[in-house]
Amino acid sequence: MDKINIDITILALVEKVWDYYNEPKHIVKWNFAHESWECPSSENDLRVGGKFNNRMEAKDGSFGFDFVGVYDEVVEYELIKYHMEDGRNVEIVFERIDENTTNVKISFDPEKQNSVEMQRDGWYAILNNFHKYVENH
Repeated sequence: MDKINIDITILALVEKVWDYYNEPKHIVKWNFAHESWECPSSENDLRVGGKFNNRMEAKDGSFGFDFVGVYDEVVEYELIKYHMEDGRNVEIVFERIDENTTNVKISFDPEKQNSVEMQRDGWYAILNNFHKYVENH
């Protein structure tokens, strides 16, 4: 199956975008696809071989899961590659457009349970939350 690709342009320095994407104190503020969800905790060891674990929960307590991955490549302010527990790969490119503009591109292997459209929409909703959070804080 082809990878799913999404991207967004954020009006912020690449260093700020990178920090907000990777620091747990920020991750918990934006890492959910819908306002009925939350990310109550985040752990992130951002280095090759390091792990991250972001807890995702429905606010009504009906469902929750741990989103876990292991880093395969990390180039500060430029690139992150990781794989999830099920073996799927994710690549995130942080591109400095100019001093106040950063493009974030995410490419990921689809899973088989949900349609490609649903997966793209879900990941894009999270990326859009991130975009709004960075520009408003």
